[in-house]
Amino acid sequence: PSDLGVETTVSFHYIVPSSPTPVPQLLLPLPPPTAAAQQLDDLLADLGHMQNKLVAAGQGARVPGEPSPSLDNMLGSLTQDLQELGITAAPAGICAACCKPIAGKVLTALGKTWHPEHFTCTQCGQELGGQPFFERGGQAYCEEDYHQAFSPRCAYCAGPIREVRPPASHITPATTGHLTSPHLFLQKVLTALDQTWHPEHFFCAYCGKVFGDDGFHERSGKPYCRQDFLAMFAPKCQGCEHPVTDNYLSALQGTWHPECFVCTECLSSFTSGSFFELEGRPYCELHFHQRQGSICHGCGRPVTGRCVTASGHKYHPEHFICAYCLGQLQKGTFRECGDKMYCQPCHDKLFL
Repeated sequence: PSDLGVETTVSFHYIVPSSPTPVPQLLLPLPPPTAAAQQLDDLLADLGHMQNKLVAAGQGARVPGEPSPSLDNMLGSLTQDLQELGITAAPAGICAACCKPIAGKVLTALGKTWHPEHFTCTQCGQELGGQPFFERGGQAYCEEDYHQAFSPRCAYCAGPIREVRPPASHITPATTGHLTSPHLFLQKVLTALDQTWHPEHFFCAYCGKVFGDDGFHERSGKPYCRQDFLAMFAPKCQGCEHPVTDNYLSALQGTWHPECFVCTECLSSFTSGSFFELEGRPYCELHFHQRQGSICHGCGRPVTGRCVTASGHKYHPEHFICAYCLGQLQKGTFRECGDKMYCQPCHDKLFL
């Protein structure tokens, strides 16, 4: 029938995400050229610890009106003291986040330099120095936020279809480092019905069976296996009530398998090319007239033209005859005996 769905095949392909730029492979620092440089590193570390303690303690108890010390002020004082000692402290670069000089550990990513604690996910703000990250539009994202924002989504579970990767190795902070991408293992993505799916989530919307070589049928944007599609949506044969999938007949406002369109009474096919309808069912001529009570009581054949009705029976006019002399009877001039008709003379001769 014309409303059957088109059988469709499934295609697989792979998604290649936009260039992930993850895991920092931090380079080892160069050995200190002088004892003064080593002293500078130690002083910077002490300043960092001091600043953390001040922040944790709410900057401690200080004299009212006294300005609170800051890391920038302390670094400025340290730089001035070192210059007085003849030591020049050149910054490792300018942090792309805070736009301040980087003294100490430095991270290089996206073609820029960063304080390690300032290289964070654009979405959630977590530090990215020790884990893979992805780049989109010049912005860095952690793996979870990148997939939630940009990966294609499964039409069934609405979850992102993401890459499968080995666990990221722990990165030990060093003085300087560069972030590089880990190896990726791409997950299959299935495209069907103008949508993307996890392969394990593309199955029959009714029975849940994964589709095989037979493909699938579509109805209202949902995929169905052939068996369920035919059972649910194919027209049903008026004879056997099974789905009609191939050749069919249209009759009596319904659809039929050709082999099912037969006389309801005797199950014979209509070789003459015509049939009789009674209460929505097809009949051959004989059984139609039997149901209608229009069979000649004399010959047992259907009465289709002129007929004689007598004693509750119908007759062809030529078959309304005396059972003894076989002469044609006239209505009103016959006698009945034992379900047989007799002319008056024969009746009198036989029974009087």
